[in-house]
Amino acid sequence: MRTARSAIPGVLACLTLAACGAQEPPSATSHTPPPAAMAACQRVLADLPETVAGLQGAVDARGRVAYWGSDEKRVVLRCGVDKPAGLEPGSRCDMVNGVGWWAEKLEGGYRFTTLGRAAFVQVEVPPAHAPEADVLNELSGAVGQDPVVTPCV
Repeated sequence: MRTARSAIPGVLACLTLAACGAQEPPSATSHTPPPAAMAACQRVLADLPETVAGLQGAVDARGRVAYWGSDEKRVVLRCGVDKPAGLEPGSRCDMVNGVGWWAEKLEGGYRFTTLGRAAFVQVEVPPAHAPEADVLNELSGAVGQDPVVTPCV
């Protein structure tokens, strides 16, 4: 988390004990990204804020997943995921605090995926946090730790 890397074991313990308010951790990503993306994910996960949208968070660094809150309010971040199926050259790219995102409308909110970075980072935001893009503002500092490979246009 952003406070210090030494905070990660405490957060992982919180995740294990389910004491952070979430009933069950979200599924981790099964995709194995290349080494540069793995290194970027380590930097992103180490710099995540402890709270997002006023909700306490937890990190599973091995699974490259973080989440804040529970149930219908849960925000989920996955780092090092596969390229989204619908993402094509020329897809819309929205900039939020220096990070380019591609947005997908889901039945339960939005899924945002970074563009032009070493690793694909996805953030799922339920409609309880509308406007959903505000969550990206809180995460952009950490996600910005993943270096830009191709600028968002």
